[in-house]
Amino acid sequence: MSVFVNRSLNLKQIAMIGFDMDYTLVRYDSAAFEALSHGHAARLLVSEYGYPAEVANLQYDPQRALVGLVIDKRNGNLLKLSRYGKVKMATHGLQALEYRELKHIYENVAVELSDPAFMPLDTLFAISTGVLFSQLVDLKDKGLPLPDFAGIAADTAAAVDMVHRNGSIKKVLRADLPRYVIQDPLVPGLLERYKDYGKKLMIITNSDYDYTRDLLDYALNPFWKKHTSWREVFDVVITLADKPRFFERTGRFLKIDADSGLMSNYEGSVATGLYQGGWFKPLQQDLGLDGREILYVGDHIYGDVVSIKKRCDWRTALVLDDLRGELENLKAASGLQADIDRLMERKSQIEATLNRMDLERYEGHRGDRKQLEALFDESDSINAEISEKLQAHRRCFNPYWGEVLRAGQEESRYAGQLDDYACIYMTQVSDLYDYSPKTYFRPRRRLMAHEQDITQCE
Repeated sequence: MSVFVNRSLNLKQIAMIGFDMDYTLVRYDSAAFEALSHGHAARLLVSEYGYPAEVANLQYDPQRALVGLVIDKRNGNLLKLSRYGKVKMATHGLQALEYRELKHIYENVAVELSDPAFMPLDTLFAISTGVLFSQLVDLKDKGLPLPDFAGIAADTAAAVDMVHRNGSIKKVLRADLPRYVIQDPLVPGLLERYKDYGKKLMIITNSDYDYTRDLLDYALNPFWKKHTSWREVFDVVITLADKPRFFERTGRFLKIDADSGLMSNYEGSVATGLYQGGWFKPLQQDLGLDGREILYVGDHIYGDVVSIKKRCDWRTALVLDDLRGELENLKAASGLQADIDRLMERKSQIEATLNRMDLERYEGHRGDRKQLEALFDESDSINAEISEKLQAHRRCFNPYWGEVLRAGQEESRYAGQLDDYACIYMTQVSDLYDYSPKTYFRPRRRLMAHEQDITQCE
């Protein structure tokens, strides 16, 4: 797979490369892992939150939510927004909302995510939250005694968070690592190459040390060629970092004993070692690096990318697992997209001719009625053909939400964040394996609207 470039990034100038762990250094089988999360959260809602027993039997449907969607807690809807905040698609429970309903509810006004009524789902961990929320709204609409929509959203998010924190999911995962964790031998090879090129390496993860150790032992240790353990490879490892707060507020570092896992208060340099918690500023100061000499690679658009860019100006790389299927779907739909583009271009030409004829009529010139009728007929025919092509195009993607990075013809909100804050992005960390640690990633020159117009005229 390729590495995709939004902004120039010269790896020769990068002295330290940091990684998130979950869904970054360690790849999960997302369908299996999120089904596990969904099932445990549904059962927890019954046992701890008093939800009806039927909730425990809900089955996970990975197609019902995408990364980047937004929960509307007022109306019980799941939303897909454009990068400008406009609602382009929505479901209420498991039912898609038609355009008229969207216009009635949201009045074509941009959604402000600072409003607490909206909850963004910006990581693969949040997909199970979106699926479960939609299913619960559907059950409520069918008469099951459930809280209001805001209560359902809060309970769902809390339950998913709890099963990630209370060890129930981790216990199952640890007992069957091959089912949930995808080993990738290229990742240890990439890390050793970076070490050979003089790069320092670190991990900043929200997972606890014991879990981090077990997953890295399984995912990385079998494949080292020059080392015996990940502990030899990483200069700094920070667990329970509590991102994005790690980049937003002060925090104390606790030193971890690698063998026992015991923690102790610590004062001193954190340029090397194994820690819990902390704050990015003393870390960066002890490393003695400018922010632009640090590259951080993660999967959470806000916790790993946006918060970094807003607070400390490190360089950023986003791992977007959903992009793998998106690229395959785009290839499958490329012929249809070419047909749609061709038809839209002809439609624009017809509309330009009709507008010119309208101006001529306004100036007192008699128009060619037969030509006018022929153009309207052709336009109607093209509209019908475009509609058929668009339906076929949609069938190449998620049946409920379409493309991950588009909301209709516009870029999705998630795509906008990706474009604004990630220097580079990829489907998995090992996509970097085919690039030298001296690579200078340069974005392609983007054409603005007026430049595209000139290009088309030529």
